[in-house]
Amino acid sequence: MTPLDTLGGNNAQGSGINDRGQIAGYAENSKPDPNCPAPQVLQFKPVVWTNGQIQALPTYPGDPEGGAFRINSKGEMVGASGACAAFDPRYGLPLAPKHALLWRKGLPPIDLGNLGGKINNAAFAMNENEQVVGTSDLSGDQYQHAFLWQKGIMSDLGTLPGDVISVGCGINNRGQVSGVSIDASGNPRAYLWQNGVMTDLNSLIPANSPLYLMHGFSINSSGEIVGFAYNTETGNIDAYVAVPTTVGTYAEGASLTVGNANSGRPKVTLPENARKQLQQWLRFGRFGYRPPRTHV
Repeated sequence: MTPLDTLGGNNAQGSGINDRGQIAGYAENSKPDPNCPAPQVLQFKPVVWTNGQIQALPTYPGDPEGGAFRINSKGEMVGASGACAAFDPRYGLPLAPKHALLWRKGLPPIDLGNLGGKINNAAFAMNENEQVVGTSDLSGDQYQHAFLWQKGIMSDLGTLPGDVISVGCGINNRGQVSGVSIDASGNPRAYLWQNGVMTDLNSLIPANSPLYLMHGFSINSSGEIVGFAYNTETGNIDAYVAVPTTVGTYAEGASLTVGNANSGRPKVTLPENARKQLQQWLRFGRFGYRPPRTHV
């Protein structure tokens, strides 16, 4: 294990790595930020490590803090910048992100825009075709939806029926998106988005599976999805990998299709012990659960 340099502060975190060994993440510098709530003290910046050397990336003008979350093989990175805030498990940072950003080598960051909201705008993943996914608040900043950004346009991917929040967590080179959709009570379910349609991933697995897929963290170019699931037999939260199949056999590169879906699989409400376990596990992980905000 090799430690990576900071920008003069105490802490740093690597969030993504490409085939060339470049690492995207964030690092503290030596400058205190009086606006940071305890225990955060120092300012932190998005960074990239190349051959072990750290380089700070610019944030959106006026944003003091930020982080880079993913990097592709071209060295392009996505992330967010904003203001220091209480630690938020959705971003793995003490950050209130205002601007979802794309960094191209040697150029100022590109603001990807938003879906109408002023905060919680962050880019989480990108592919080799510069298609970017993430999440953005809607107008009024009460709920956030998954987005797909391509060729300068941000599109709202919506939610699964009956849900109010969604996040785009992974995208492959075929433009398939994996993520999570959450209802007003905080119950999450994994989804696959392709060809303009968002589908509950639970409707694409065998009806007798004990696993209820709650989150789609990442998807590769073969359409394989990894995440975590609630095990209805043991009550535990387990890791899973979902592999596309045809006629019961592995079909590398095949797409999951709605036509093979078991649409009758019921939606699962998490028991309280599983909900507490999930919240504890996600305390230090990005894309974590947070109950929807409501107005009183």
